[in-house]
Amino acid sequence: MTDAGRGHAVAIVRSLGRRGYRVVAADSAADAPGLASRYAAARAVYPRPDRDPAATVAAIEQIARQHGVDLIIPVTDAIIMPLSEARTRFDGWCQLALPSADALAVARDKARTVELARQVGVPVPATVVVESVAQALAAAKDMTWPVVLKPRWSWEYRQREGLASYDVAFANTPDALRDRMQTLEGRCAVLLQEYCPGQGVGVELLLDDGRPLAAFAHRRLHELPMSGGASTLRESVALDPDLYRLAVRMMGALRWTGWAMVEFKVGSNGPRLMEINGRAWGSLPLATRSGMDFPARLASLYLEGPPSESEPVACRYAVGVRCRNLELDLAWIVAAVRGRGGGRSPFLPAPSRLDGMAAALGLLDPRAGCDVQSLDDPLPGLLDLRRIARRVLPGRYLGGAA
Repeated sequence: MTDAGRGHAVAIVRSLGRRGYRVVAADSAADAPGLASRYAAARAVYPRPDRDPAATVAAIEQIARQHGVDLIIPVTDAIIMPLSEARTRFDGWCQLALPSADALAVARDKARTVELARQVGVPVPATVVVESVAQALAAAKDMTWPVVLKPRWSWEYRQREGLASYDVAFANTPDALRDRMQTLEGRCAVLLQEYCPGQGVGVELLLDDGRPLAAFAHRRLHELPMSGGASTLRESVALDPDLYRLAVRMMGALRWTGWAMVEFKVGSNGPRLMEINGRAWGSLPLATRSGMDFPARLASLYLEGPPSESEPVACRYAVGVRCRNLELDLAWIVAAVRGRGGGRSPFLPAPSRLDGMAAALGLLDPRAGCDVQSLDDPLPGLLDLRRIARRVLPGRYLGGAA
């Protein structure tokens, strides 16, 4: 398993280790919290994929051969992308927990995701793909403000830059749109979309060739940046039949095998598809804490095969469970208390200082868990706390400093 420095990777290590699997935890950093887990039977370090993806793939192959690995679970896009391109190197001796290359290409490409959603009847925001400032300004004339600038890819390998990442931005005026678009022109095509207010809801699925095997849902309580980004605090919710139907329709059209999160924004005008997260999602620890053990089910799917067609979709889990990424949620609290909004655009509602203080008190609530901190497996949590002390408390993280 790769990316052992991530909270959702730690959840994978713990889940599989508790189930009796022999887990080899790997990361590009020797002090990654997941490497210290008591449930990791072996540990390994590979080169940073953003600097040399080919060397990373070669190292992962060597690690897998050395330890007799049967299944590699790549966790982040930085590993998924080069592994997907090199998947033939693993044919016949080791499985990769990846969907087909064609399905992955659609999920990664937000323009193709929107196109597929339109074809299968899944509602999406009004969207125009633009590549220049002039195209963006022309398209915005037919939209209401604010507008969303969503890069076509979140990650992209570029020969000179290595792994390039792109962030979502907002604009409330033509001048702001011009400024935002100038930073992307010539680098990445952009989906110019209407802004859809509402509650962020994720529908998580495990599928076999498009057939759902397990399902889970959560709502976002805190995000960083506050204008829309990684969830820092989330809560398990009952599976909404309509959202589930839409999510399965999308993934069924892709004949998806593996796990994925389909993200929606649910407002007064109903749901709108935001994106497909075609990998292990950041809030995975919430699912395992709620009783939906996706990692164990994923391993069983690849190593033992899918359950019979007659077996119902697994969707029983505890509702109302909360779990936070402690590092990110502390940054959210710091930003809210300081009134700095964590990068939130001024035209979007922001939490008050009182909200920030209430969230700080919520850290004492034993009913809300943390992605990494666990009494059963304390060392990863202690390493994570050391990282937090270095990054969040001095104000060097998102929203922590103006």
